Amino acid sequence: MTATIVTVTLNPAIDRTVTVDRLTLGAVHRARSSQSNAGGKGVNVAGCLADWGLPPIVTGLLGRDNAAPFEALFAAKRIDDRFVRAPGETRTNIKIADLATGETTDVNLPGLTVAAADLDAVRAVLAAAVRPGTLVVVGGSLPEGLPSTTLAALVGELTRVGARVVLDTSGEPLARALAPDVADLPYAIKPNLAELQDFAGRTLAGEAEIVAAARALVGRGIRLVVVSRGAEGALFVTADAALVARLPPVAALSTVGAGDAMVAGIVAGLAADASLDDIARLGVAFAAAKLGGVGPNLPSPAVVRDLAAAAQLRPAQD
Repeated sequence: MTATIVTVTLNPAIDRTVTVDRLTLGAVHRARSSQSNAGGKGVNVAGCLADWGLPPIVTGLLGRDNAAPFEALFAAKRIDDRFVRAPGETRTNIKIADLATGETTDVNLPGLTVAAADLDAVRAVLAAAVRPGTLVVVGGSLPEGLPSTTLAALVGELTRVGARVVLDTSGEPLARALAPDVADLPYAIKPNLAELQDFAGRTLAGEAEIVAAARALVGRGIRLVVVSRGAEGALFVTADAALVARLPPVAALSTVGAGDAMVAGIVAGLAADASLDDIARLGVAFAAAKLGGVGPNLPSPAVVRDLAAAAQLRPAQD
């Protein structure tokens, strides 16, 4: 039986992606297209998992005043919506996709200011949904009003009831969750290289140094550390193995959410109790599949399976 999957997004966003031929600072641009999508790490992960055939439970905090795009997404993908509604509006993130370079520029607007009672309501949802073995994706940034220790506390609470927590955050929330005095660590983490370097407090020069930093975290009890590196592929490190998985470069309509899609692929592999090789294949396949579209969507499972089969794996340099 496939494990229950829950995603937690305390600071979701409406992602408005504007596509331009070439982004030039200080210039007036005529947009090729504009599209708005319900987003945020856990929302993006949920959308991709639903397209794969594993619709999860979603929770977190949504502003009551503009919840409609999220509700429409969840209804369309048959995702179990257990978000807590809070007063105000969920933030909007503006994404400017540059067709000439394939890069995306982000402008993130302010969002909700939440109270402790709102977080307690999310905790109540989790208490009802999570059992030993449940896969819980905790991701993204924190809204105003919550301390930087919030995700660390959630990870600890979920881990103590036997959940397998996949944490995808950065900056101070990541540092707090992985602090030396923290005993209840997540099951898996997926920083990108910049986020891992920021956490380590130093530049990681070369693959061997990246693997060493990942192994140090595995040595503390994290079962799987995945370090995404864009076109260079992703490193997948456990206590027993370290490998690199990558796919040949593909044309990217939008890079927004590619990292979240990789998390979804990793979770799909964990839910199936797959081998590390297969988890790595699914991770890079989900990410590559996501590059061809805008929003929390994947192409058909057959397309993703073909990408997974084509993924190139090799041992990482220790």
